[in-house]
Amino acid sequence: MTDAVGSIDMPDAEDEAPESNKKSRKGGKRGKKGPLGRLALFYRQIVAELRKVVWPTRSQLTTYTSVVIVFVVVMIGLVTVLDMGFARVIKYVFG
Repeated sequence: MTDAVGSIDMPDAEDEAPESNKKSRKGGKRGKKGPLGRLALFYRQIVAELRKVVWPTRSQLTTYTSVVIVFVVVMIGLVTVLDMGFARVIKYVFG
């Protein structure tokens, strides 16, 4: 099957690199590190990602928390009313 660029089954010639010019390494950079090195890299990446996070201010956090609590209380009330209504209907139908 082909598309506008070329064959899906066969990669383009410029995408292929001759294997004689490159050393084939099994795992890339991660391949030569041991388990502790990979674990250290993992934690460094976690810290780097956490530094990118935009943390909410105290007032935003208070607002978000209040909205969530109010929403949960409203949903609890709605489910309770529906449950009591269905219970009365079932009691009426089945005696």
